[in-house]
Amino acid sequence: MSTASPGKWGDLAARSLSAVIMVLFGFTAIWQGGDVFHVAVAAICGVMMWELVQMVHPDKSNLSLILGGVAAAALFVASYVPLLTATPFLIVPALAGALLLPRYKRVFALFAAAALVAGYAMVAVRDHLGLDWMIWLVLVVVATDIMGYFAGRVIGGPKFWPRISPKKTWSGTIGGWIGAAVVGWGFATISGAPMGIIWFSVLIAVASQFGDISESAIKRAVGVKDSSRLIPGHGGVLDRFDGMMGASLLVLATGLLFRFPPELV
Repeated sequence: MSTASPGKWGDLAARSLSAVIMVLFGFTAIWQGGDVFHVAVAAICGVMMWELVQMVHPDKSNLSLILGGVAAAALFVASYVPLLTATPFLIVPALAGALLLPRYKRVFALFAAAALVAGYAMVAVRDHLGLDWMIWLVLVVVATDIMGYFAGRVIGGPKFWPRISPKKTWSGTIGGWIGAAVVGWGFATISGAPMGIIWFSVLIAVASQFGDISESAIKRAVGVKDSSRLIPGHGGVLDRFDGMMGASLLVLATGLLFRFPPELV
């Protein structure tokens, strides 16, 4: 086990303060549900679209604002209709951006569409499955991130995928899985859900980490460190919600292909 040096924790204070603010904002929106949650998710996706345009084309400030606003409005409208009807609202902003941008068209279209579909999935979980399952989803993603952060900093060791994400280690990756499993166990114990939700929580953690790695790949391709500097200690909104994107997409896919919540024994 490696000894943690003070430099490893230089961003902890800023990260912690920003995290508290984000938790208060997120918990309020989740608790309120309905229109409040729809507006919050739409705003988050709008900011992510703005950041994505700024990442691939920092000179397109006006276009980034326009596409961010269009994406937020599109998701807000989509959140009130079934998925089949909502699909054009979730896809068109991404395609429009790809047509207007001179390069990185495919990367932008795929990631922008994924962000909007993930936002729709979050709304669907809160609206149709209720507060308990929404809190479970958020806690799994948060536990994956926090346990991964501390396990990676304290234990260190071999890198998970150094070419794409130089800071991520195998210890942090596995630590994230353990954190997700603990959340799944706690949720099953409190809610009476089948204990198999523990394993599904680990799958959600893997999807969350894949979302994080996907965003890291885009940042590495375009040569930026963070999606923006909106959140002290964390970077941008996209840096914080990339994991939630991956997790939400897996939940939506599970619901479409099988059922959700899954009948786990």
